[in-house]
Parts: sequence; structure tokens; C-alpha cells
Amino acid sequence: MDTQIRPPVPPFDEASARQKVLAAEAAWNTRDPERGAGAYTVDSVWRNRSEFIRGRDQIVDFLRAKWDRELDYALRKDLWAFHDNRIAVRFQYEWHDHDGNWFRSYGNENWEFDELGFMRRREASINDVAITADERRIFGPRPDGDTTGLPLQ
Repeated sequence: MDTQIRPPVPPFDEASARQKVLAAEAAWNTRDPERGAGAYTVDSVWRNRSEFIRGRDQIVDFLRAKWDRELDYALRKDLWAFHDNRIAVRFQYEWHDHDGNWFRSYGNENWEFDELGFMRRREASINDVAITADERRIFGPRPDGDTTGLPLQ
């Protein structure tokens, strides 16, 4: 079990929930599997699309394969709702495959945290839409100070 604390910790208010969302976005935008997986409990349970993942080791493997396949990945997350130890987000990310085909992926995630602030459950539903390079609107990590929401399309 983790003995360190990963602030902010539940119960979340709006400010701490937004802080958690932006921290998750920043970690995923590093495309570093170990850093990304560090936010989850060692026995975290995921559903990602149709995949079921259990534990940090499987999360690292999943993220490594994801970012080997989804090149120049750039993500934006937006707080949708929060209550006690749970947060719901919507997100968009853009990436291209090895053939240079671009995609925008849209999705929703439901998160549940332990008392130390680590995510113990993540459920993600995601859809991919083919786009052209000219249709891109996410270019790298969010600039400092930018907390704008996501466009609907």
C-alpha cells in the first residue's frame, strides 16, 4: 500500500477537483508511462474502452503501448462533476499513427480515489474521429495558466 500522500485528497471541492484534473492532464502529456502510472494505486482497476487493466505494472505496459501507437499525443481534460472521492471528466486528445493519419479522440472518464489521493478506479469510454492535420487544435501540453474548457466539437 502507498504510504505517501498525493494531494489533493478527498473529499474534493471544486478547486481541488480542478487541480486533480489538470495534474492528470499534465502527467499524461509527458507521455512517460511511469510518471502517468504513479498517480494510481498499486492495485488500481481500469476499464479503458474494451480493455480491462489491473495494477500499476499493467498500467505502465498499457501506457507504453498506447504512446508507441498514438504519436505526438496531446491531451486536454475538463472537469465534468465531482462528489466526495469521485471525479468525472470529459476529454479530447489528438494523435497520429505511424502512417501519418491524424485522429481526435473524445471521451469521458469516471475516477475514484483512495484516502491518500491515489486513483484506485478509472473507467474510460473513448471514440476516435479521423481528422486532417489542418483540423488539429491541440498542440502539445496546455500553456501555463490556461484553464479553458473544451469545445463541443
